[in-house]
Amino acid sequence: MNHLIIKKIKKIRILLTDVDCVLTDCGMYYDKTGDVMKKFHTRDGMGVTLLRKNMIPTIIVTKEKTVMVRKWAKNMKIFRIFDGIQDKEQILIKICNTLNVKPEQIAYIGDDINDIGLLNKVGFSTVPKNAIDEAKKIANYVCKTEGGHGVLREVADLILTTQGLNVNFTKK
Repeated sequence: MNHLIIKKIKKIRILLTDVDCVLTDCGMYYDKTGDVMKKFHTRDGMGVTLLRKNMIPTIIVTKEKTVMVRKWAKNMKIFRIFDGIQDKEQILIKICNTLNVKPEQIAYIGDDINDIGLLNKVGFSTVPKNAIDEAKKIANYVCKTEGGHGVLREVADLILTTQGLNVNFTKK
């Protein structure tokens, strides 16, 4: 990996992530009553846990506003969720001010056109393997994993190993 990318990763103190096509497989599953369901990958949950144990909070930034995402976020002990956000890059100022960090200390995982503004403003931008081409072109890192198949875990492992932090769940 390029030394400039390694330098960016070493500064990361917060991970932001989109939901659809990052934490989920882009599918929308409907039950017989018309409720939408989404599938989350178990390894992404462990990625959140490993980051949290190393004092790197995970924050969800999504344009959707669904009960299932809130429930998953609560179960995974996500630090914060910003849902119903149409202009995602605008949330960056609030996050920086609230958590006393700079944009270069933030990583973001996004995949689509509405993520490009935020991908351009953070210190380390990542996209799933199946992100749109426009997002891939500006990302610092394109994952080997497709959305919904452990993208967050791949990014968490990359951050933790690059920073020399503990990736062993059983050790303190």
